[in-house]
Amino acid sequence: MERPKQVLIIEPSSELRFPGPYTSPVTSFMKLTNPIDKKVCFKIKTTVPKKYCVRPNSGVLDPHSKIDIAVSLQSFDFDPNEKKHKFMVLTTIAPEGLNYEHNFWNDVKPECLMDSKLKCVFDVPNQNSETNGDTVDDTVIAQEKVKKTEAKPPYKVSKTLARIFDKKLMFKILS
Repeated sequence: MERPKQVLIIEPSSELRFPGPYTSPVTSFMKLTNPIDKKVCFKIKTTVPKKYCVRPNSGVLDPHSKIDIAVSLQSFDFDPNEKKHKFMVLTTIAPEGLNYEHNFWNDVKPECLMDSKLKCVFDVPNQNSETNGDTVDDTVIAQEKVKKTEAKPPYKVSKTLARIFDKKLMFKILS
């Protein structure tokens, strides 16, 4: 059975971007907007809960209200071969006389749930450029571009990727 269409407006709608390096926590923001005349309950889940802190991670949005969600990626050693990180925003129309508690979601019928999925994109700075505290102009969406390069022989590597990765890493990717 297909789930109902998402009622919340989620910005960004399909991906959360996290600029590197990842030596300290990096925060991205998501905005949830309730455009309807009813309260909407939301809950945010991720495929890698130990790497992210989401605040608030659940709650109730009043009619025609908005909320900013802070999604903080904890510091880690970036690995372009790591599986993709994803988030899911689960929502449901709030029932009359709502008593929102931690176990509220256990009682929601699956056919009443709406969901939206967002992928995480890691903007890895160009390792060969000098930043001197400035923002690096050339960034690569490493997870996506590396995986596309790995998946499609013959291996045509873009000039951007070639500049970013040293020869040893390029050899590992192409092997």
